[in-house]
Amino acid sequence: MIMAELFEKVSVNGMTLANRFVRSATWEGLASREGSVTPKLTKMMVELAGNEIGLIISGYTFVSPEGQSSPGQLAIHDDRFVAGLWAMVEAVHKAGGKIALQIVHAGRFADCALTGLQPIGPSAVAKDGQTTCRAMSKADIANIISAFTQAAVRAKRAGFDAIQLHAAHGFLLSQFLSPAFNQRTDEYGGTLENRARFLLEVVRSIREATGPAYPLLIKLNSEDFLEGGLTRDEAVQVAVMLEVASVDAIEFSGGTVASPEKFMPVRPGKPKTPQDEVFYREAAQLYQAKVGIPLMLVGGIRSYETANDLIRRGVADYISLGRPLICEPGLVKRWHNGDHRESDCASCNSCFAPAGDGRGVYCVTMEKKRGKAGG
Repeated sequence: MIMAELFEKVSVNGMTLANRFVRSATWEGLASREGSVTPKLTKMMVELAGNEIGLIISGYTFVSPEGQSSPGQLAIHDDRFVAGLWAMVEAVHKAGGKIALQIVHAGRFADCALTGLQPIGPSAVAKDGQTTCRAMSKADIANIISAFTQAAVRAKRAGFDAIQLHAAHGFLLSQFLSPAFNQRTDEYGGTLENRARFLLEVVRSIREATGPAYPLLIKLNSEDFLEGGLTRDEAVQVAVMLEVASVDAIEFSGGTVASPEKFMPVRPGKPKTPQDEVFYREAAQLYQAKVGIPLMLVGGIRSYETANDLIRRGVADYISLGRPLICEPGLVKRWHNGDHRESDCASCNSCFAPAGDGRGVYCVTMEKKRGKAGG
């Protein structure tokens, strides 16, 4: 048996990648107020491409006006966004990179102060006697399936090498999967097969619209870490369904914005041991025993040794990195050049604060260190 290697060429449905490293989608906070690409965002993507990331996945891009959750978030709900996205993709390609567009709808966690619209979700949510989220009707479901499909078509037209559906972290597709959020009693609620129906309908619609040769990826929660939420076993069952539905690769993450802090998608605090470094190791091992399509694994990975071990042992097929590449965009290139020091990322999450005020995500800690060194 030949062991897989971190720095070998690989292919996902005809998309050839230089290595097994993936820049996991991260909210950059650098899009314009309406969601268009900006020069700062393009510069960030080009820097990643020049630093030998096998595949860059963009920050989450909302597919419908009421589905926005954050300021500075990319949008793709209208044709007017395509030209800017195309220019960004061209810049990444010229730098030698490959890039996928992640598409999302925030569902009940959309920000009505940003959108001016009432959030929608699988089930209604009330607070202080007021409905803060409206339960989606069958017509709403059909409209959102169409919105995801049109977004995927626009992404393909803009030249993205692949798309990734965001079905994790408690956003809309994840909400339908999770009994913690989905209390429906129709064919979209109850059993796991029913809760997965909406996601599978989105997948089938996108596949029909974009064709069999266009790489389709999904970010999926390995577990919700919520009382009554999606379990590890259920996540693997959904992964099997997605494989049958012709998805090309799945990225395992975990937690939701409503989960306890220690189980949120961006867990605070640097892992203390190699075992702690891999948040979803057990789920990944269960996945590999039951699912045949490649697994991208994100969550806590901070060292070359751990990344290499995960690939060589077949626990993961791709290593996804989020915060470490905010801290050090050149991390993968450094590792490739033989400097295997672990990432400096302390998982303090201070990098997200400047994204909220228009400065964009960056490592505040490293910036302070550079300032002291220069001063």
